[in-house]
Amino acid sequence: MQTKPDLIIFDFDGTLADSVSFFRALLPELSQKFRFRLPSHEEQEAMRGHPPREVMSSLGIPGWKLPMIAVYARKRARAAEAFPLFEGTLDLLDAVMAKGIPVAVVSSNAEAVVRRALGPEISSRISAWSCGAGMFGKAKHFRDVMKRLKADPARTLAVGDEIRDIDAAREVGICCVAVSWGFAPIDALKAARPDHAFDDGPALKAFLVG
Repeated sequence: MQTKPDLIIFDFDGTLADSVSFFRALLPELSQKFRFRLPSHEEQEAMRGHPPREVMSSLGIPGWKLPMIAVYARKRARAAEAFPLFEGTLDLLDAVMAKGIPVAVVSSNAEAVVRRALGPEISSRISAWSCGAGMFGKAKHFRDVMKRLKADPARTLAVGDEIRDIDAAREVGICCVAVSWGFAPIDALKAARPDHAFDDGPALKAFLVG
């Protein structure tokens, strides 16, 4: 990047950590407990490229159930082993912060889960945390961390792996960087028109820190 950002906001699940397999394994339990249709493996793959509201409609999940499902999923995540980080995650975060760029984490997951995965050294250097974001509530959390860190939206980036990350970034007027190694496939991400999209970690690191 030619201009040093005021702030880089990272998503956690599917962006920094490989937690997709955990949530897929949890899906049958969630389906039974909250009484929605369990999709086949083939359907799950196809749904990766669909907007969240379309997926909810297909599975028969009303909006009022989402907070309960999210609370239960976070509880199960806290009880699980630490999620594995994608290769190069700690090096990426270290390189960004070594450049003097503040880093925030905005996640639907619990802060304790994210801290456990990142470890105490990197976690202690994160400038702001805003976790427990709802399915469609990330824009509010983006605004919160920008306000706390006095970051200019025009000089703030959000890095995420889902269409809803792109939508939230666009809602608050910040640059969106999409990555393809998480939930949504690269074609679906590009169709949502992020400002930038990357297929691999080294390319993302080169873009963020040069």
